[in-house]
Amino acid sequence: MKIVILNGESTNSKMGFSAYIENLCEELNYENEVKVHNLAVQNYLYCTGCWSCWWKDPGKCALNDRPDNIFRDVINSDLVIFASPLKYGFTSVELKTITDRLIVLLHPYIEFRFKESHHKKRYPKYPNIGLLVSKEEDTDNEDLQIIKDIYDRFAINFHCENKFLLVKEDQDIKKIRDEIINN
Repeated sequence: MKIVILNGESTNSKMGFSAYIENLCEELNYENEVKVHNLAVQNYLYCTGCWSCWWKDPGKCALNDRPDNIFRDVINSDLVIFASPLKYGFTSVELKTITDRLIVLLHPYIEFRFKESHHKKRYPKYPNIGLLVSKEEDTDNEDLQIIKDIYDRFAINFHCENKFLLVKEDQDIKKIRDEIINN
């Protein structure tokens, strides 16, 4: 299975969450092809809603801050893991920014699914997604449910399933690996 991990830790340290992601990648690499994008290394800009990726140059972002390799890796994967330590009750700004920018992988045209308006596919196949988060001191189940609900909505628009929400602190790394592989 091809897995892409979008690591939303705000610092590119070799400790903490990024070290955990590195260890998880080693665990997953035994049976899978895993690629990690450390989003803190890049300085991706916020989507401006200019629609150039839809009309002027379809599938290509006008901001030219080079996220094309992420877009290519995401659309060619089987599973994308949105990974982030929680900040103020949500994923990091780095992860939210690239999540918003994935709109480039969809058409601007709208179709009705589930009695709602959603973007049409640009590509024949989209990867499933999953979430891996590290809780803040005051994170509760309601916080986690809100995050899951938001990414469930993203999954509908992205023509895929949100397979899991895993919390780093709840299980050891081998159990997390097994949850990822078995979903």
